[in-house]
Amino acid sequence: MTQQPLRGVTSLRFNQDQSCFCCAMETGVRIYNVEPLMEKGHLDHEQVGSMGLVEMLHRSNLLALVGGGSSPKFSEISAVLIWDDAREGKDSKEKLVLEFTFTKPVLSVRMRHDKIVIVLKNRIYVYSFPDNPRKLFEFDTRDNPKAAHPTPHLHTLGLCDLCPSLEKQLLVFPGHKCGSLQLVDLASTKPGTSSAPFTINAHQSDIACVSLNQPGTVVASASQKGTLIRLFDTQSKEKLVELRRGTDPATLYCINFSHDSSFLCASSDKGTVHIFALKDTRLNRRSALARVGKVGPMIGQYVDSQWSLASFTVPAESACICAFGRNTSKNVNSVIAICVDGTFHKYVFTPDGNCNREAFDVYLDICDDDDF
Repeated sequence: MTQQPLRGVTSLRFNQDQSCFCCAMETGVRIYNVEPLMEKGHLDHEQVGSMGLVEMLHRSNLLALVGGGSSPKFSEISAVLIWDDAREGKDSKEKLVLEFTFTKPVLSVRMRHDKIVIVLKNRIYVYSFPDNPRKLFEFDTRDNPKAAHPTPHLHTLGLCDLCPSLEKQLLVFPGHKCGSLQLVDLASTKPGTSSAPFTINAHQSDIACVSLNQPGTVVASASQKGTLIRLFDTQSKEKLVELRRGTDPATLYCINFSHDSSFLCASSDKGTVHIFALKDTRLNRRSALARVGKVGPMIGQYVDSQWSLASFTVPAESACICAFGRNTSKNVNSVIAICVDGTFHKYVFTPDGNCNREAFDVYLDICDDDDF
């Protein structure tokens, strides 16, 4: 008797505008709408086997799939398969329209309307996409940090971010130097050239999390220490603000900007999702010592930092990704947390720091009878 595969979640990803999220599982793939929460479609185990990674292209019919888990069907973890659900036919192979194969495992995939980015341990490939793909760029990188968490694809493997904006084609990934970020404008870099990306010395230890805002004007990053989140202007490369998650080391799973870049949220293995103000940083909490005046250099680093204006907790043992929901009113915003244990959390917060749970659900229990 064949043992049924586990239901376990192997990775979670929001789409480019955080209106949907995709879930790679031992049992296949699930796609969900965020607000309202509903399953938009699924690929079952018989169709695709167990999955290690899945990436959406906005709300289109295209998915990037990377095998993984205990029973992958199509290929090893060193290939990216493009699934086109608009293709007619019930045979899974008829819907697999492209394949990118490598000699080393694929750690992450990012897509925009005209490009696909595939990340290996110390190399990043950029291809034109989806029509007649050809390799445009190849970048060497510092080795990606090694994940110690059982759900590695939420955070430390294959770090990079790709701006979805039509106006800006910015790619960011860890630099060769420890703690540095490399920024590449794919629109101004000529294919086939080896022009060096611009480097920002962001942290003293290895980068653990990185995120671009929607227009690609600001990049946020955190190191493996996980106590600080630093934001930089992608044009001038100047540091804009330093946000303090806490004083104890933590592994950050996710950093995301609100749609208008007024706020930022971050999740970690502490089980706390922090919310920071960016447009009006006066809303962020400050250390009580900041009102005292002159302090010593060791204390000064804490006094100068800005602490989150609001926060909420999810199960600490369950890794999660977080993003901002639709605004319900001018002074009320919301943050969504999606956890690998199958739970969905929505909290609303106000500029004065009040934060309350508005919704809770188990997304794995929400089913749609139709395939994706």
